[in-house]
Amino acid sequence: MQTEKVVDHIVNWLKEYAVNANIKGFTIGISGGIDSAVTSTLCAKTGLELLCLEMPIHQAPNQETRAAKHIEWLQLNFPNVSRQPVNLTPVFDSFVANIPTVKNEEDRFMSLANTRARLRMTTLYYFAALKGYLVAGTGNKVEDFGVGFYTKYGDGGVDLSPIADLYKSQVYEIAKFLGINKDIQEAAPTDGLWGDDRTDEDQIGASYPELEWAMKMDDQNKKIDDFEGREKEVFKIYKRFNSSNMHKMIPIPICKIPSTLI
Repeated sequence: MQTEKVVDHIVNWLKEYAVNANIKGFTIGISGGIDSAVTSTLCAKTGLELLCLEMPIHQAPNQETRAAKHIEWLQLNFPNVSRQPVNLTPVFDSFVANIPTVKNEEDRFMSLANTRARLRMTTLYYFAALKGYLVAGTGNKVEDFGVGFYTKYGDGGVDLSPIADLYKSQVYEIAKFLGINKDIQEAAPTDGLWGDDRTDEDQIGASYPELEWAMKMDDQNKKIDDFEGREKEVFKIYKRFNSSNMHKMIPIPICKIPSTLI
């Protein structure tokens, strides 16, 4: 990958899109992970205004620390960056307290995890409307178009996606080129929706390099029976996630009414 040229291309694309839309800048949620760190830096490099939101919800302390350090780094290097912490833990707790209880708490863990992402999306759009900004998405190619590893109308609810055509490994290449903090580059990827230290690999069952490989094999129309051992297992995992999350990757289905009926 021609990393410097890719960075310039994304930065120019971001700036051109915002200027053509008569938008002053961007807002983005900073999680302490590699994707939001890279995306926010690319947005900052446009020279347009950038509002970085910290939105903890029972967050692991190391995630909050990495996010805070990254924003400090951005502000040291880019005068157009501002910072807004919003503690969403009380909001989330209030929501949980006001919905019906369930017999088995584990039955709603996934629903509540996705609720966290949707509360953050709502917060991002509040500030975007207030400031006249665009919400910048942080999803990469594997997450957005491979395994669908994001929350519909949560972190998937954005105005534009600067790194969605990049594999995770390419995002890391850009992070190194940009000089992103080492602790972010070395941290295990996590969606930060659980309040513990579980990683994306823990949840998916495969690493991002493995998923990238599987995505490329799928693009070549390979079948499960073409592989053995770990490769076969990884390809099965990829196909399972790709199939079950396809509803996130295609346009919302519209029920078309026959002209004879209207």
